[in-house]
Amino acid sequence: MEQRDRSEEQQARTCAWCGRQESDPARTLAWTTAVERGRAVTFCDRCSREHLRAMEGKLDSEFW
Repeated sequence: MEQRDRSEEQQARTCAWCGRQESDPARTLAWTTAVERGRAVTFCDRCSREHLRAMEGKLDSEFW
């Protein structure tokens, strides 16, 4: 189980909106995750702030 945690930490997270990548888990604490069409998507802190109203309205990102 410990090896799995390490490999997840090494993977870069990618913003589904702008494509920004970040591999440091501490820098992704403000990122948001949503489920759209049964798939988990992640948005960086900048895109999350920019599209907050649409996220709260539970609109899929294709409508932003």
